Amino acid sequence: MQIHKKLLDVLKSKNKFIITSHVNPDPDAIGSELAIADILKQLGKEYFILNTSSTPYNLKFLDIDNQIQKYNEEEHKTIFESVDSAIFLDLNSLNRTVRMEEKFRKFEGEKICIDHHTYPEDFYDFGLINETKSSTGEVLFDFINSCKELEFNENIALNLYSAIMTDTGSFRYSKTTPELHKKVAKLLSFNLNPEEIYNEIYAQYKFSRVKTLGKSLSTIEITKSEKVSYLIVTQAQLKEANAEESEVDGFVNFALTTKGVQIGILFFELKDGVKISFRSKGKTPVNLLAQEFGGGGHTNAAGTRLYNISLDEIIPKVLESAEKLLVS
Repeated sequence: MQIHKKLLDVLKSKNKFIITSHVNPDPDAIGSELAIADILKQLGKEYFILNTSSTPYNLKFLDIDNQIQKYNEEEHKTIFESVDSAIFLDLNSLNRTVRMEEKFRKFEGEKICIDHHTYPEDFYDFGLINETKSSTGEVLFDFINSCKELEFNENIALNLYSAIMTDTGSFRYSKTTPELHKKVAKLLSFNLNPEEIYNEIYAQYKFSRVKTLGKSLSTIEITKSEKVSYLIVTQAQLKEANAEESEVDGFVNFALTTKGVQIGILFFELKDGVKISFRSKGKTPVNLLAQEFGGGGHTNAAGTRLYNISLDEIIPKVLESAEKLLVS
């Protein structure tokens, strides 16, 4: 594709890069960062991988060389002036970089966005964005596959497989196509072990996560229509279990497991606000629900992060909007 050649040309024209992704990175974010880092290495480029959040402990096996750094304002105060390009992966808005947002808004180098989310903010100079793809990992697969100068290897295969597998819900969401399975087959040919990868990501949780999940499940409720279900995670629950914020990832999916429920919601109390995750079945567009509250995402998976607001204030408003969405 012509856009892939253009991206390759842009990468070749620059020398030093910052690679970043969204707050609380998931496997699609981490895997895509490490894959693009390998691409830059093939092109003989210098790079830093810098995230606003720490890498979740169950994803550290992907970063075998400990390349990913957590942003520290003092330690990294000169890094933005030392590079000529920034690559944003698996995000479509600069506010998703949280503590680094202001630095990136002032950044004068080339901004490259590689993503698969809808309604991107116009913050980048070059974008490789394909909303029809299952994941940013799949977008990167297509890029590498179309460029003769680039090569797949075991490290890229591991990271892209992890990205695609998790963002498709272990190959069960609607964007799991025959074409995607062919791509995954190519990745698996690099001596990957799907069972080991799955276990690293999903079967090595700390007891703190399991304990927090139990507390959260005890809060689960269903609305009068029996089509919206939600659960809550509070700071008190995290403190009691000695759990980290990243350990709440995936809890929202339990809200969708009840028969008849079309929308599942997780309300996660933060120290300075509330994070809301939305999931849906079929063609129910929860990205529209997220947009109503300043967020975004996909048809069946979206979210938002609100500041200076309490659970008691926001929950009734969101539930009312969710019910309206189902009858619209």
